[in-house]
Amino acid sequence: MIIKKIVKLFDKLEDKIRGKLSHYPILYAIIGGIGVVLFWRGVWHTADDMNLGSIMSLVLGTVILLLIGVFVSAFIGNRLIISGLVGEKKLEEKEEAEIESEETQIKNIQNSLNRVEKKLETLEEEIEKK
Repeated sequence: MIIKKIVKLFDKLEDKIRGKLSHYPILYAIIGGIGVVLFWRGVWHTADDMNLGSIMSLVLGTVILLLIGVFVSAFIGNRLIISGLVGEKKLEEKEEAEIESEETQIKNIQNSLNRVEKKLETLEEEIEKK
């Protein structure tokens, strides 16, 4: 019960912070980069503290990534795999008009998602009032 409340608190806090930082992409990238570096620094030092050698780290990391299904996407990304499967051109091979068209489609999808998110928030507020 208390764990659900804590998770919900952090979820709402994350939404608010992400919403504000999205208006400042450079600051968002800097803060995100710092977080990523500190996270991996912690992982690195923990592995050192556990006296994991380089071979053991490589094997253990590979096994973990394979078990949770992240190995391939972590290194080449889902977008690259999907674009290869559907036969899309590489970004540098696309014409400017194609790129602009895709950007417009992405913006339209984002706007639709924003509207859906606002509607869901309104519904959640109405449900919580009841």
